[in-house]
Amino acid sequence: MKVPSPPAYTLDNPVVKVLSDVRDELRLRRSEGLPHGPTGINPGRDLRWFRETPEILFEAHRQYGPVFAMRTFHTVSVWMIGPEASHFVTVSDADKFHWREGMYRELIPFLGDGLITTDEEFHDRSRRLMLPVFHTERLAVATRVMVEEADRALDGLEPRNPVEFYGWARKIGMRVAMRALFGFDPDAMDAAEAAAEFERGLSFFGRYFGFWMLRGPGSPYNEMRASRRRIVELVGSEIARRRQEGPEGEDILSLLMLAEDEDGWRFSDEQLLDHAITLLFAGHDTTTTTIAFLLYELGRHPEWATRVSDELEAELDGAPADEERLFSGLPVLEQALDETLRLYPPVPMGLRRTIEPFEFAGQRVPAGVAVQYCPWVTHRLPDVFEDPLSFRPERMTREAKARLPKGAYTPFGGGRRICIGKRFGYLEAKVIASRLLQRFDPELATDSEVRVKWAGTLSPKDGVWMRMREREARA
Repeated sequence: MKVPSPPAYTLDNPVVKVLSDVRDELRLRRSEGLPHGPTGINPGRDLRWFRETPEILFEAHRQYGPVFAMRTFHTVSVWMIGPEASHFVTVSDADKFHWREGMYRELIPFLGDGLITTDEEFHDRSRRLMLPVFHTERLAVATRVMVEEADRALDGLEPRNPVEFYGWARKIGMRVAMRALFGFDPDAMDAAEAAAEFERGLSFFGRYFGFWMLRGPGSPYNEMRASRRRIVELVGSEIARRRQEGPEGEDILSLLMLAEDEDGWRFSDEQLLDHAITLLFAGHDTTTTTIAFLLYELGRHPEWATRVSDELEAELDGAPADEERLFSGLPVLEQALDETLRLYPPVPMGLRRTIEPFEFAGQRVPAGVAVQYCPWVTHRLPDVFEDPLSFRPERMTREAKARLPKGAYTPFGGGRRICIGKRFGYLEAKVIASRLLQRFDPELATDSEVRVKWAGTLSPKDGVWMRMREREARA
């Protein structure tokens, strides 16, 4: 049977891309207009954008309210801030938006046509085909891999020596993704190099916009495409081998190769490749960021590190957590993890394009305009969270989270497009953090604050430097 494919990506040429955006803006201004906001050309704001994105958004929100238009470089986008706006975009009125035609189109040359960059029937059918492989019984198999890889990495730590924990966690995350998602041997395939390829590829999106326009040898765009080619070679060769020899094992790649919907549709090799690369990206990048920021906050708040460690000692007595505790137990660890996700949502903004016009908070938003909601800003609004810039896990009990307004807490997005790997990533963060805190007390190795980098996903700009002190030595 024929299943619709995503539309061809036609905006690879930077000149065509800019002209298309300018044409769209002129059309909107002539016809329906835009919400109020700073839409004039402002080189000063453009220069600040990559260094001070959150500050610029907070300033605009204070001045213009929950809906405003803003120009960055040549593009005017509409920003929707606050719980009601997040719920509107992700849940109640999600059908008014496309993903592929929003800013997520910039990820297509790197990720291809995976769940992040597709819409409508192709996306929905792909998601339905993939959902069963993330059920609880499949995650239980992945849990054992997570424990093995966490213990392996912890055995290599030298107590009291400074360690850059973002890079440390990325290596674990890539090894877990390689084994649990794809059944790869991370030693044979060099998990550290695979993680570095993703880092190199994604660094394109953290550069000043002017560099996005460059093409040719040595350009950031060519470097990003080269990273994709190397990742395609790694994953594609494995898909080809298994097509020839037959899928093997209980890893997610094998299950996806066998997956078939009620109409008999299966993924082609090209579709499987793009979905696999997207899962490999999402399966290690956002989780390792969360682990790094969790350790950073526990290092800044040793009383909470002690509370989590005491819970682990009382509940587990040194053993790895079983599936029941990982899925529904360890509430103190969950509170610390959920508060970390509030302060550092892995994807700090959600990118869309409107399909039809609508009105929100007294502002009319036309069809055909880029719209962005922002968990980072919403999670830090003082009328939503008291003392929002402080790390206060006590606010994240299950009862307190249930009382939050809809859309107030969206670290994984929401609605029918909520992150498909949410439970996998959350489980992995829980496993690694629990195994580490059963053995060590985290301490900051430097007094300087961690700087945050926005580049499609969130990450610590200069890493997170920590020391680990053995718990037995403290006792």
